[in-house]
Amino acid sequence: MTLGINHIVSDADTCFGKPRIAGTRFAVKDVVAYHYFQKMSVEEIASDWNLPIAAVYAALAYYHDHKIEIDRVFEQEDALIRDLKSGKLSLQEAFQD
Repeated sequence: MTLGINHIVSDADTCFGKPRIAGTRFAVKDVVAYHYFQKMSVEEIASDWNLPIAAVYAALAYYHDHKIEIDRVFEQEDALIRDLKSGKLSLQEAFQD
């Protein structure tokens, strides 16, 4: 017997295709930010956002399996914020297609 529990999903129609906790719009990247940068425990994250603890652990496991890719997103977002704050880039320039 095989039991499959898919806590992490990704589809183009939700959260711009970013990996997220199934049944929510809570992105894996957000779990990582709260846990590693804000120093929130898994239990705090689960409780504050009404998420299953297993799903929060799954998000952290997903991060470690895809660390380079997700860290690159953090770096790109940090660079965008720096450019906006310094005036190198306007909001209009940052979000035009």
